[in-house]
Amino acid sequence: MKPSSVPTPADAAAIPPEMRAHLARVFAKSDAWLPFDQFMAEALYAPGLGYYANALPKLGRMPSDGSDFVTAPELSTVFGRTLAKQVDQALRLCEVDTVWEFGGGTGALAETLITTLLATPDARLKRYVIVELSSELRARQQDRLAPLMTQLDIQWATAWPETLDAVVVGNEVLDAMPVRLLARTDGQWAERGVAMVPPDDALAEGQALDHQAWQLAWSDRPSDLQPPIAVAGTHDYIFEWHQQAQAWVGQLAQRLTTGCVLLIDYGFSEAEYYHPQRHMGTLMCHQGHRSDTDPLSAVGLKDLTVHVDFTAVALAAQAHGLDLLGYTSQGRFLINCGFVEVLPTVTDAEQVQALKLIHEHEMGELFKVMVLCAQTHTAAVNNAGGFIGFTAFDRCHSL
Repeated sequence: MKPSSVPTPADAAAIPPEMRAHLARVFAKSDAWLPFDQFMAEALYAPGLGYYANALPKLGRMPSDGSDFVTAPELSTVFGRTLAKQVDQALRLCEVDTVWEFGGGTGALAETLITTLLATPDARLKRYVIVELSSELRARQQDRLAPLMTQLDIQWATAWPETLDAVVVGNEVLDAMPVRLLARTDGQWAERGVAMVPPDDALAEGQALDHQAWQLAWSDRPSDLQPPIAVAGTHDYIFEWHQQAQAWVGQLAQRLTTGCVLLIDYGFSEAEYYHPQRHMGTLMCHQGHRSDTDPLSAVGLKDLTVHVDFTAVALAAQAHGLDLLGYTSQGRFLINCGFVEVLPTVTDAEQVQALKLIHEHEMGELFKVMVLCAQTHTAAVNNAGGFIGFTAFDRCHSL
């Protein structure tokens, strides 16, 4: 769960020297300008330096543990235990025995899913595969799941398989994929990128600029790209193009021969995404359980994220052969999957945390759940009455 927006402390804004040196080398090869998706990729995934590639803590409940934000699996085991009911049904309807999880976080979701699924009568799960880019998080996952490795084949993968027969789970994965930015200023569209510029007290002409002295600044360049829907008016507007997320869904669709995909993230349908209230975009940063809108500070030390355009995700999936079989809010999805029955089985303190998963003013409405299915089993799912998480309040029509 991402915190509400509050100012970032000034002492947390500095870019670490190693990251500054790395960015200086990157900018030197690109005429001192990067489109935002390339900058975001460096900030999050530069080897050993990016936010998801360094050894700093990331996920946790409190700033005191060094974390920056909490996700649903860390908030309460009720999330994973309820989600497991949908995963179990999907394994059976799609006739597969493997789960692939993308972006495994601390391993909390995998631990709960595996434990719950193995305890079900006639357990179907035989293999669990995690794709994790962060070496620090991968190590935490391996430590956490070590006790379960005697009961189940648990693996870590770094590359796509040629074919995929599985139930795929992605919780808060799409929001961390780099995006391009388009900005309309004074009625004109341009691509917004990041430039490396001298400080305000620029050095004399011809004098070398120490890589520790430069600054990062927004910089727009002319572009023919425009949003997929008409944006009325001439007021300033920022559009986030989820090019990499759509490509990822397309690659997944091409490989998924049997099974389905469950995507859980915060975001909107197209109509909501381009609502006038969001005319300056959804890009946010998270550090120490605080939020800000300045991705050019503390590069590598904080998370960069954008809300998901679920309409674009659905269209990309359908264009590559997957069927859209469900889309609803996280709150409705969890209730459909038996949240009310699971809740009383945990302590009162955990119940308080778990209720944040479904409350509309917390995670229940902002987060959405989408299920995409390989066409080989669409008929079987529909004949069984559909996936249980979408039996009520399905919003596919809103996309």
